[in-house]
This record gives sequence, structure tokens and C-alpha cells, in this order.
Amino acid sequence: MSNGRNSGITSGLLLLGLSLAIGMGVATWIASETVERVKLANQTIRVKGYAEQKVTSDQAQWQGSFIARGDNIEEAYSIFNRDQERILAFFEKQGVKAEDINLSPVNTIVQYRRTEQGYETSVIESYRLERNFKISTTDLELIASLARDSATLLQEGIEINSYTPMYFYSKLEDLKISLLGKATRNARERARQLAEGSGSTAGTLRSASQGVFQITPPYSTAVDDYGLYDTSTIEKVVKAVVTMEYSIAN
Repeated sequence: MSNGRNSGITSGLLLLGLSLAIGMGVATWIASETVERVKLANQTIRVKGYAEQKVTSDQAQWQGSFIARGDNIEEAYSIFNRDQERILAFFEKQGVKAEDINLSPVNTIVQYRRTEQGYETSVIESYRLERNFKISTTDLELIASLARDSATLLQEGIEINSYTPMYFYSKLEDLKISLLGKATRNARERARQLAEGSGSTAGTLRSASQGVFQITPPYSTAVDDYGLYDTSTIEKVVKAVVTMEYSIAN
């Protein structure tokens, strides 16, 4: 009788152990499947989209300055007025319209005599008058010729400083919107290809950020964290980059 009761207890324990083992196995499988789904749900793919377009500048600007010097203020202003008239005549001869010329206020600088040791005294030695000018136009060739031919003024004894011409594209803001759309589509295609290569698919968009625009000469690889805007060339390339993050689904 005792042996039968012990045998029943042993069988019960075996059944209980087996049930617990099966239950734990099922629970583990369910838990692992849940974790896997969670992992898949949180998986993302981050890609960069790129787009560029060549443009031709439609606006140009040339800046410079001229200086007149004299031992006294009267002499300095006499030379200044004479040189200014000759400069404006040069602009008119080149074909510059009066409304395209911007002249800054005259800057008067007093030069004081210095001692042999280099210390400045209160004795006035001479005067220097300086004026900046800026010419803006849609005639790009005119700006190029002005900067090139201004050297003839130096030959006439006029102290003129010429800066490098600058070229701009006026429809840049409209172009930026178009390029962002192209860069976004490029990013989506990159995400799709990368996901399919790993046996998955790119899902919904999780996040997106716009990079800075790089406006460079053709074939340039220059990049700046704050963006570039090259003004030295007539032909330019506008480049846009976006960063997109998508979910991944099996």
C-alpha cells in the first residue's frame, strides 16, 4: 500500500515537473518572440539624401575705394574731388548707370607726426580722405571689365583699390526648396535599397533634418559645417543634404 502511494506521488511529481518545464519553455518562447518584435519595432535606418544643381549667376557686384592725401585739409579735398570726378567719368565711359553706383560717406583720417622713437604727437602732419564705392548690376561682363580696366586709373595717379568681383544667383531661395525635395526622395531611395539588401523594408519616417547648403565652383569638393557661398565664379553648383531616419520592418 505504501509502495503504491509512493509510486503515485512520484508520478505526480514527474507530471508536475514536466508541466512546469513545458510551461517555462512556452513562456520563454513567447517572451523571446515579444522581445524580438520589440527590437524590430525599434530598429531604424539612417541615411543621407543628396541633390545638386548647376546655376549661372545673374547678378554681379564690384567694390573698391579711393584715397586722396594732402598736407592740409584743403589740399586733400581738392585732390579728392578731382579724383572722384575722374573715377565717375571712367564708370560712365564703361557703361555704368548712375543708379547702380553706391558711394559711402567720406572718411577723413588725420595723420599725426611721430617722434624718432615712434610715438605719436599732437602735431598734424597730413590728411587722408577715403571713400568706398559699390557697383551692382545684372551685366556680369561689365563688372568683369570694370575690375580689369580700373588699373588705368592707377596710371593716371589715382590711388584706387579694386576688390575681386562677386557673382550671385538671385533665385537661390526657390532653388533650395526644389533641392530639398530631390534630396528627400534620394534619401528615401537609399533607405529602401539598404533595407532590401538586408531582407527588410524601410517603413515610416522617424526623423528628418536639413543640412546646410554648399554653393561652390563646379567640381569643387569643399564643405563647411556652416555652409559655403562662393562668389568668385559665374558658374556655380548648389548642393543640398538631408538626414532621414526610417523604421525597419521585416
